[in-house]
Amino acid sequence: MKALKTILLLLFSVITFAQNNKNTYVQFDVTIPITGNPNRDEVDPYTNKSGSWFIPDGIGSKLGYGLHFKKWVALGIHSGLEWKFTDQLVVAPVFANFRLSPKINKEILISLQLGLGKTFALGRGDLMGEYKKISLGIQTSDGLLLFIEASSYGIPINNQKETGSLSLGISLISF
Repeated sequence: MKALKTILLLLFSVITFAQNNKNTYVQFDVTIPITGNPNRDEVDPYTNKSGSWFIPDGIGSKLGYGLHFKKWVALGIHSGLEWKFTDQLVVAPVFANFRLSPKINKEILISLQLGLGKTFALGRGDLMGEYKKISLGIQTSDGLLLFIEASSYGIPINNQKETGSLSLGISLISF
């Protein structure tokens, strides 16, 4: 915990002094958690089609700010809100985000993001946990990113040891 506070304080101070440089970025994400459809084997009598394998299970949004080196490596502070319908849970993660984005060709980058921080459950008293996330996606040279993300909230709820989500998302990154 103390190490995380030290890292966040160091990152915040570096970001504060780097505001005059062009080495900063802002990232805005919108995600939709997905879950398995329990009715996927049922056939619709009118269309004779079975249900989809996955269905939406919430919505989330995050905003982050940080430093980057030639759009290839980035480190930032991110926060937002995530809402999971089935668990009736709204969380506010606050985390450090590490991003690695090597170029595949002139126009396309592959992006790997790792996040580590704290999760605060809203409306659930003082319930909080350790937030971890990993995402993999394809990014255009304009800063548009399509990704899949797995996140763990570290919160025991509804007789589960830990709660998390698998999400599809879109992000806009401004360098």
